[in-house]
Amino acid sequence: MEDMLPIQFLQGGNYESMLHHDIYQCVLSFLIACFLSIVAIPVIINLSNLLNLTAKPGFRSSHKTETPTLGGIAIFASTLIGYFLWPHANNQVDANLLSLSVTGLVILFFLGLKDDILAVDPTKKLIIQIFASMILVAMGNFKVDNFYGIFNIHHVPDYVSIPLTVFIFIAIINAINLIDGIDGLAGGISLIAGLGFGIWFIMNEHFSFGCMAFAMSGSLLGFLRFNFSKTSKIFMGDTGSLIVGFLLSIFAVEFLSLNVSYLHDPNAYFNAPIIVLVLLIVPIFDTLRVFIVRIARGGSPFIADRNHMHHLLIDNGFNHFWASFTLWMVTILNTALFFVFHGNITNTASMYIYIGMFGAYMVMAHLMKRRAVSVKEKKKQFSGTILNPKRP
Repeated sequence: MEDMLPIQFLQGGNYESMLHHDIYQCVLSFLIACFLSIVAIPVIINLSNLLNLTAKPGFRSSHKTETPTLGGIAIFASTLIGYFLWPHANNQVDANLLSLSVTGLVILFFLGLKDDILAVDPTKKLIIQIFASMILVAMGNFKVDNFYGIFNIHHVPDYVSIPLTVFIFIAIINAINLIDGIDGLAGGISLIAGLGFGIWFIMNEHFSFGCMAFAMSGSLLGFLRFNFSKTSKIFMGDTGSLIVGFLLSIFAVEFLSLNVSYLHDPNAYFNAPIIVLVLLIVPIFDTLRVFIVRIARGGSPFIADRNHMHHLLIDNGFNHFWASFTLWMVTILNTALFFVFHGNITNTASMYIYIGMFGAYMVMAHLMKRRAVSVKEKKKQFSGTILNPKRP
């Protein structure tokens, strides 16, 4: 009878019952957050232009005009409104964790807002990110305490799990921030990952987390409509990337925790850590590679440059849409291939495959960089020939 419930709703059941059904609430949260984001962003664009709160083009920029950077305000507001439309009391543990999550989210929202307007010292940003993460880890007992047998490691003690969980938060937050360099990339990757986590939460009746994931995804879909626009463009800024990265960190850690708890449930994945790595393959690979290249050249890993994969794609002739679309498809195809072929492969073997993929990624990025430099040099030579032709 319960299996037929959604069909009864679709066949014209009681509207009030449909409104209060958890799955429909998640879908409505997605749609409402998307609508609110679309409605709010034009107002934010106008205010940003009036107050001169825009990003000016620089040597790393892939845009050529001053552009508003406060799209994260719309993402923040529409996500929370979409989530808080419904009561979330079915699972008290989830509700408590998400209450703490909102606290951390508000802290990072104001951090990002100040950074977008006035700029914040990187060390201070890192300290505040750690503080926001520790609210969940310390007050919510929210941590990754199982390695799922990777390298024969299973349960780990608190002195390992607590710093590991904080590291996961900081790594994902800053990885999303670092890939936010061209139109649609950070928003699209986060949308795909948010929907992936959200669907699993709904399948396993963790509707509070599912609702939050769907609300975030809806707000990002609305944001992308303007992020790609030529006449009303806006960036998510640090305001957006910090809160989106924070939410993805929460979803990733909760996904890992729940799959340990439900280890013998048919909907559980013993490959959960690999799934998280594959869903976030683009920001993880890009951040790791950029840090390795910067350190190998004797520089600081935190000094900005144009070595990100999205920069390489742009320098090789891709426009913003096709560069972002290519990396979206990398995420989708790798996730699909994992579910098709993972079978009975152990997590340790999967990790070795993942490391091998990163090695291939490093080689491909190196070849793309060489090609981009070669094309640039040829253009310079051609321009020099045109401007200074040799006389006979």
